[in-house]
Amino acid sequence: MTHTPLVSPDDIRDRFSKAMSAMYQAEVPQYETLLALVEQVNRETLERDRALAERLEAHDELARLDVERHGAIRVGTAAELAMLRRLFAVMGMHPVGYYDLSAAGVPVHSTAFRPVDDAALARNPFRIFTSLLRLELIESPALRERAAAILAERDIFTPGARELIACHEAQGGLTRDQAERFVGEALETFRWHRDATVDLDTYEALHAEHRLIADVVCFRGPHINHLTPRTLDIDEVQRRMPAAGMNPKAIIEGPPRRDCPILLRQTSFKALEEPTRFLGERQGTHTARFGEIEQRGVALTAEGRALYDSLLGESRRQAAGPGNAEHQQRLAAVFADFPDSEEALRRHGLAFFEYRLTEAGRAAGRGEETDLEALIGKGLVVARPITYEDFLPVSAAGIFQSNLGGGENAAYAGNANREAFEAALGASVTDELALYAERERASRAVVLEALSG
Repeated sequence: MTHTPLVSPDDIRDRFSKAMSAMYQAEVPQYETLLALVEQVNRETLERDRALAERLEAHDELARLDVERHGAIRVGTAAELAMLRRLFAVMGMHPVGYYDLSAAGVPVHSTAFRPVDDAALARNPFRIFTSLLRLELIESPALRERAAAILAERDIFTPGARELIACHEAQGGLTRDQAERFVGEALETFRWHRDATVDLDTYEALHAEHRLIADVVCFRGPHINHLTPRTLDIDEVQRRMPAAGMNPKAIIEGPPRRDCPILLRQTSFKALEEPTRFLGERQGTHTARFGEIEQRGVALTAEGRALYDSLLGESRRQAAGPGNAEHQQRLAAVFADFPDSEEALRRHGLAFFEYRLTEAGRAAGRGEETDLEALIGKGLVVARPITYEDFLPVSAAGIFQSNLGGGENAAYAGNANREAFEAALGASVTDELALYAERERASRAVVLEALSG
């Protein structure tokens, strides 16, 4: 009896992310332009800063730069979210983090499906930021019931996708042929359909409540609303977008430009107005899909994140002009209180680091020293910043609002409900800080065991 080998979830995720990118380039040609611009800026940045290039190479970051993407989708029901969890599990992607976007006036809460271990992240760190519509936040009972009834009538998954997800769960994986079929079937969930499932009057009623609600409820599925390449210089990409024919959002979300980047900075080109056919053969338009860019820095500890949130809140309370330059100046002034070197971040316990032996450390053998800072000072150990793999709720809401054109709704504010989200998901979400802390702890243990165990 022959045994057909199963394909690695990492390989399936890599295939799927590339197929998704090809599909989105065909659907949104400006995204192809964006990829070319990001590639050019990254290449110029690496040519100009050889130390950065060598550092990224040494930290295993360079190989993943060109394939790194994240996308975002929004679903309408608990059943859709639970099946997506099973679909992403086929690709080694797990729910990490809980994000309450209602605090910023957006009626969803979210998680990020992503790989979690080092080898999987190095292979392809593809992520999907996935939001669940919170129908209970719709103020009108009649509109809430209408939206629920519309969502109940659709199935966003193909029969083939459901079959292959069940196959994966029964077999513990997929064969090569099954994996190829799975990528094609799963892609259908994320494809754009210009035909709405509702009439124009229903669309406009939901749109008036919040544009995001209309986007989630009125179509056959949760079309991918953006894909995001990673850049090494987001300020330069933002500056060049208009000359490349793209209309950038007003400001870059997240922390300011720093010598030692932290967390995540994001910007995008504005969403496109796309022709849409509504039931009754009425024509209209829908605006939701756009292109985003991100620049990632070091992951912050709970203490670092508390300082970040405090300073970000202070910057948002200060008045400034509407442009990105004024916004960045205000941020930079406020964030002057945030240490801006790897050594300071490490010594103050504000960021997560991975510890590795240097060549000298591997040759040194065992000794009595157990203080990591002393070992770093002696050149036996190096501390490498751990890249932030997750998202920021205020930034995500800012991107959503910019591209949906809607303002904040105070009725949504302060409605976090992680328990309800996890009940809909059918699983707990992983605490992202715990993942970084464990990676740091494990690397510290390995180094100390090698030098002083």
